[in-house]
Amino acid sequence: MKRTYIITIAACFITLLSYAGGGAPRTCLNLNNDWNFHFSYDVRRNAPLQQVTLPHTWNDKDVFNGQLHYYRGTGIYTRQLAFRPEWKDKRIFLYFEGANSVADVLVNNKFVTEHKGGYTAFCAEVTAFLQAGTSNTITVQVSNAERMDVLPLSGDFNVFGGLHRPVWLIVTDKNCITPLDYASPGVYIRQDKITPAEAMVNVLTKLSLAGATRNLEARTVIKDARQQEVASKQASIGTGDSLLLQSLAIPRPHLWNGRTDPYLYEVTVQLFQDHQLIDEVTQPLGLRSFKVDAGSGFMLNGRHYDLYGFGLHEDVAGRGSALNNNDHAKDMSLIVESGATAMRLTHYPHLDYFYHLADKNGIVLWTEIPLVGPGGYTGTGFTDNPALKAHARQLLTEMIRQRYNHPAVVFWGLFNELKLDYDDPVPFLHELQQLAQKEDPSRIITCATFLDSGHFNTVSDVIAWNKYYGWYGGDFKDMGAWADNMHQQFPDKPIGVSEFGAGANILHHQEELKKPVADGNFHPEEWQTAYHEASWATLAARPFIWGKFVWALADFSSAIRSEGGVNGLNDKGLVTYDRKVKKDAFYFYQANWSREPMLHLAEKRAVSRKNKTTTVKAYTNQNNATLYVNGKNMGTGKRDTLGRVIWEQVVLQSGKNAIVIKAAHQLQDSCVWNLENTVSNRFKQRESTSPIF
Repeated sequence: MKRTYIITIAACFITLLSYAGGGAPRTCLNLNNDWNFHFSYDVRRNAPLQQVTLPHTWNDKDVFNGQLHYYRGTGIYTRQLAFRPEWKDKRIFLYFEGANSVADVLVNNKFVTEHKGGYTAFCAEVTAFLQAGTSNTITVQVSNAERMDVLPLSGDFNVFGGLHRPVWLIVTDKNCITPLDYASPGVYIRQDKITPAEAMVNVLTKLSLAGATRNLEARTVIKDARQQEVASKQASIGTGDSLLLQSLAIPRPHLWNGRTDPYLYEVTVQLFQDHQLIDEVTQPLGLRSFKVDAGSGFMLNGRHYDLYGFGLHEDVAGRGSALNNNDHAKDMSLIVESGATAMRLTHYPHLDYFYHLADKNGIVLWTEIPLVGPGGYTGTGFTDNPALKAHARQLLTEMIRQRYNHPAVVFWGLFNELKLDYDDPVPFLHELQQLAQKEDPSRIITCATFLDSGHFNTVSDVIAWNKYYGWYGGDFKDMGAWADNMHQQFPDKPIGVSEFGAGANILHHQEELKKPVADGNFHPEEWQTAYHEASWATLAARPFIWGKFVWALADFSSAIRSEGGVNGLNDKGLVTYDRKVKKDAFYFYQANWSREPMLHLAEKRAVSRKNKTTTVKAYTNQNNATLYVNGKNMGTGKRDTLGRVIWEQVVLQSGKNAIVIKAAHQLQDSCVWNLENTVSNRFKQRESTSPIF
């Protein structure tokens, strides 16, 4: 058996595994290795087993198979766990960061728990099921089959089956900070007042007391970014006390200020018995205030703060949703590089590690439950189903409690694109709104709709629309008219744009701009770029739009799609599915959002040219740039308000043309265009028949 690592990560609630004067107060063992997997339909005696390492999904190869219905069924994972002598008289928990979509957990063939929902964590105590002095069998049966009582019911994304997130073993003392409160950290941090002189912070700790409570004490410590203690408080725990509320004052607070200064404190709750440390949980703390105004948009710490970024799915070529930390870090690196200030985590809660990355990088988050309507597709959408409603309430509670302490999280999302073809979901959405307000009155509740009406205006504090003018019908200019009309109709309701975008295959190009068919096989990159230039110009000019979210950061799998020359892919991403290529539109936003010096030559991939006279375009955040064609200086152009430098009427020579642009900070970009010897004035519309990432 491979070595089992003891690791400190978010799944163990950032618990410190060592402290002065003693051993580890709680132990977290990563259980990602040494699993055997087989599909449940394989009932052969001694059926062959596949050895897998978590995170794992059985759908990672299904993306480009051209089939509308990929495998949605049941798989079985098994693993051996040796009982260690030091676990005697301890409590042992299994913690799953996500199993898609319904998981049944057994230990030594005894049923332990079932969890519905693939994108929130769950935790179960297995102390009574384990046998000392022997190896124990953990079995997890996971199904991503479609069910009317499990969200999401539908959506424009694939539901990857399996143990697609890490699994942990948590070992604690008899008395501990509970991991069983909806798989939350058991510690909830709330700021009540912030002034330049002082910040008041309330820390609620939930305890699970299975042992004697004599001489039981709790100590809460707040440290600054330099690991210097700035506040602390100690309290005795009485018999039957499972809740502990402590108020602490932080002098001269340093605020978490988004991308400008994402300053983090940390809060550690320690549990002592007979003066010995027996448990410890550490959580992030970012002190900030925020609000949304219907007229002026989003405010962070009393100042206007423009929220713009992307929607994002947990989906990477070759892995599906079974991402590792490096995958999440790569996506965060792209987000930071673009200059984005916010992200919409669609259409479900993402891995906790990503929220920690957002905390550290100052990215404001909108995170939502997978109450996803079918949009323009067939299906019943959200129906009057008591079991489904119970599941929605469960997921909302889990999401809020598990992500409660992340300062990056500002918006809780209730739904995306619900239809009105069946029962009206508004009464139940009010129930969810009240539940979210009860769980966390400090944050803003939002939702994403595509219906041009005020039907959902009362179910959330703010609202946003998914709009695709210039792609799914309409024209670029329609976005501005729509936004002004909504603002005029609902002047007191803060409105945002939760999705806007257009598809692009990096092998498809056109010299003359012509709108393609959205569900057709030809998705030229140039149209996507023009779409975003026009859309951003419209949105940026309207400060009342509280958030602007490009759809999407990266291409992602969707079995319902066969377009852009590729099966099973939504190609609206500004980065390819494998994250290897940034499309031109990515650099357009970088030129508008980022402060890091950048320069990019647009349309470099359109190497075959038929027009002798052309336009050359650069994206940059520098004041100007200079163009060279075949070594000849074609002049220095000034950056316009959209981060573009454009040279008109550039004449190419037959054959190869070396195109070079230069700007300050020794920035340079280049390509070679080949002018064909023909009188044709447009590209042949080349269509790819193989997967384009």
